[in-house]
Amino acid sequence: MSFKLNRLKNFTPRKGPLLLIIMDGVGIGKQDETNGLFVSKIPCLNGLFASELYTTLQAHGKAVGLPSDDDMGNSEVGHNALGAGRVFAQGAMLVNKSIEKGEIFGTELWKNMAQRVKKNKSVFHFIGLLSDGNVHSHIDQLFAMVRELAQAGVKEVCIHPLLDGRDVPEKSAMTYIDETEELLKGINSKSGFNYRIASGGGRMVTTMDRYNADWNVVKKGWEAHVLGKGRAFSSAKEAVETYYREDPSITDQYLDSFVIVKDGKPIGRISDGDSVVFFNYRGDRAIEISRAFMEKDFSEFDRVKVPDVLYAGMMEYDGDLHIPGNYLVSPPEIDRTVSEYLCATGVSMFAISETQKFGHVTYFWNGNKSGYVCKDIEEYDEIPSDKIRFDKAPKMKAVEITDKTIELLNSGKFRFGRLNLANGDMVGHTAVPPAIVIALETVDASVKRLIDEIKRLGGIALVTADHGNSDEMFTIKNGKHIPKTAHTLNPVPFAIVDPGYAGEYKMRKLEKRGLSNVAATILNLLGYEAPEGYDQSLVDFEKAR
Repeated sequence: MSFKLNRLKNFTPRKGPLLLIIMDGVGIGKQDETNGLFVSKIPCLNGLFASELYTTLQAHGKAVGLPSDDDMGNSEVGHNALGAGRVFAQGAMLVNKSIEKGEIFGTELWKNMAQRVKKNKSVFHFIGLLSDGNVHSHIDQLFAMVRELAQAGVKEVCIHPLLDGRDVPEKSAMTYIDETEELLKGINSKSGFNYRIASGGGRMVTTMDRYNADWNVVKKGWEAHVLGKGRAFSSAKEAVETYYREDPSITDQYLDSFVIVKDGKPIGRISDGDSVVFFNYRGDRAIEISRAFMEKDFSEFDRVKVPDVLYAGMMEYDGDLHIPGNYLVSPPEIDRTVSEYLCATGVSMFAISETQKFGHVTYFWNGNKSGYVCKDIEEYDEIPSDKIRFDKAPKMKAVEITDKTIELLNSGKFRFGRLNLANGDMVGHTAVPPAIVIALETVDASVKRLIDEIKRLGGIALVTADHGNSDEMFTIKNGKHIPKTAHTLNPVPFAIVDPGYAGEYKMRKLEKRGLSNVAATILNLLGYEAPEGYDQSLVDFEKAR
């Protein structure tokens, strides 16, 4: 297959570079007090929203490969769509189809995992995010697997729930714990079955770290799930209610780890002979715990002991590094990414973000592939993220990212660059309005600096987002403000800043516009035709004639 691009015949690209600015978690919401953008001072962004070369894009649901338009977008599927130029069925949809058709239960891996615990008279464990947020996981998928094991006669199952409060209401843990306990109670009513919750904790402090930001998070999960080490309770309900009582302001995602004990002993440590499924389908917060279970030469923390288990992820979380080695559902095979075409055509480029979103502008952008497409003409720069709650440092690393981007732009080495400003998403997840305002005003200042530099260099800037978040800080019910930590279903902005614009193109009138239309737009504004099969460009040269 040839990845070489054809030149556009009716457009001469600008002399300066093309820069894609991705404002993570910045959607276009209601014009009221619930919207962080509406209450923030963002003169640069407001100017873009009122400009001629502006539109909005769908960044959730079917537009990014999720099962329905009720499903929130996220950074992973968003960056997949941005970089691939087409929509691929994503994690939730793939897993749902596999379960509905029974394919997941017909795999040799699933059969071996179930047979292993029956033969060893050992335990089948599930670790993962317990909610219906449908971003990292879905409780219905867990329940389907638990019911299948019960039907197959597997006698012992332990669930290690990671509490959400981020993609769902911030204090909703008991809703999902109660549903789980009800399921387990029904199974345990049959003779010889022992299905139980064994350990857990909030997702931001237990198990679900990403991008090597804080391995202590994974260590704490390992200690709870494997070593049975952590604060002891008689039930998950007691753990959650105790943490709520001790700190009324705490939310589910920050609840400390816990271990369920009986007669002073943990009831469900992961041990030799067991099977373990990490049931998240999204990869970023699943890779590190998978490494801890599967790597022989592991040095990130002292595991103390490593049980002999058969471990599997719901999906393959890293297709290049093959993490984990065993997985139940294959991820989408994303081919022909825009970076592959640009590299094959010799277009030099850079990607930059801070740790929290670095994998998004590299791994996910490149179609779930690690490393460079062509290291000779690419540069990837990671700015280390702060290791504190983001509402405590809402400016995050936007200034440093902007400084480095300006340096890269002025090097004269790159025709295309992409960057992610994480503030709108990471601070948005805290649902702390004053912090969100600082975050968005910081983003606005950074975007202005970048646009000013692009204008000086005679290039083009594209400003967009991967999904919404900070555009809904809270909802109002019966006069009360209810914090909203989850992503939104709102569209995201897309603006072109082209100081050399002389009417050569117009914004294309499309029935539906989504993130997948951005790749072809990038190629057009660099002076190339989009490859066959790419979703249409957002700009139309024919209509401008």
